[in-house]
Amino acid sequence: MRRREFIQGVASSAIALPAAASAQQPDRVRRIGVLWNLGADDPLGQVRLKTFLQGLKTRGWIEGSNLRVDTCWGEGKAERFRACAAELVKLAPDVILAGSGSAMPALMEATRSVPIVFVQTVDPVGSGYVASLAKPDGNATGFTQFEFSIAGKWLELLKQIAPHLTRVAVLRDVNLEGTAQFAATQSAAPPFGVELTPVSVREPTEIERGVNAFAARPDGGLIVTASANTAIHRDLIVGLVNRHRLPAIYPFRYFVASGGMISYGPDPIEPYQRAAEYADRILKGEKPGDLPVQAASKFELIVNLKTAKALGLSIPTTVLARADEVIE
Repeated sequence: MRRREFIQGVASSAIALPAAASAQQPDRVRRIGVLWNLGADDPLGQVRLKTFLQGLKTRGWIEGSNLRVDTCWGEGKAERFRACAAELVKLAPDVILAGSGSAMPALMEATRSVPIVFVQTVDPVGSGYVASLAKPDGNATGFTQFEFSIAGKWLELLKQIAPHLTRVAVLRDVNLEGTAQFAATQSAAPPFGVELTPVSVREPTEIERGVNAFAARPDGGLIVTASANTAIHRDLIVGLVNRHRLPAIYPFRYFVASGGMISYGPDPIEPYQRAAEYADRILKGEKPGDLPVQAASKFELIVNLKTAKALGLSIPTTVLARADEVIE
């Protein structure tokens, strides 16, 4: 068996079901569907998929032996998520991994019976995916990486590095999770004396237009929230921000590795290791509604001194002392 990668335009063509599907023996070969938020050629997605499969392997689930994995890449597009979700559900998997919160609306619309394990989901209770964190009581459970208090940390770090800031643009998706992250930032903003401006990240042209317009006035900085589109367009975002010499904070290390100034957020790989454990437990008979939603267990602060210097900013020693990694 080999993993099917649905890389064709599923919005315009149907995904063919494997002819051998009906011949599979449920008690010998189990099936997992995976819906990712990124594109098939994105190295971040490949690392996450490898991490998840390795976690399954250590628990005795070997792809091509007792496990079949069907993968679909959503590319951050709502219509593609919907098509992928529908086709994955048709394959009758034993469990589906939602590679990010962006994939959840389409999956929950497609099924309320197939077990789903989600990762990187901002507000699963408020979004209606689970009844409560302790007792999901439905077909979904998983791992939420962001506490809303992180918005205050982002603002605090920005003001420590650039005390002159009076304006902050918040780059976020216009979906439910993006709205929730912006609302959390609004709630945390008053003590810092900054005016917030939302910037949508659905399309590259929208990002460019929003950042260029924001940068036209002085004393501005940026917060980049976690979403499929900020991850997909990370190089564009970092390039625009640095070109305009704007202090900015990002949610994950990979933004800083691409030239961003500073990031604060959860380990982006760990939840895929933990998701493998939940998938294993579901494959062995446990119900997702009985498995509590778990929060991130590790947050990391990453600083890129080279970028800070290029922006004409000095990172305070108090921030450097707290950093988990400093890129020189």
